[in-house]
Amino acid sequence: MPRRLSQKHSVTVAGHRTSITLEMAFWESLKEIASERGQSVNALIAEIDTDHPENLSSALRVFILDHFKQKTQELSGASGAAAVSGG
Repeated sequence: MPRRLSQKHSVTVAGHRTSITLEMAFWESLKEIASERGQSVNALIAEIDTDHPENLSSALRVFILDHFKQKTQELSGASGAAAVSGG
């Protein structure tokens, strides 16, 4: 049986149930970010929905992309600073 690229997930946002369709890589990333922040996935999704209520699935993808871009910049900045300081 082939693995599906995207899957529907039921979540609770602002006290009501809704479903979002996300590719599995984005869903796993969302769970990772929520865990890093000490939040439930529903709480993180509700936070993102408050900031970007237009299209929740798209807002989640952009949030995840921005999160990992920022992490990469922080890591490259830290390694660049170590190189400059001789560390």
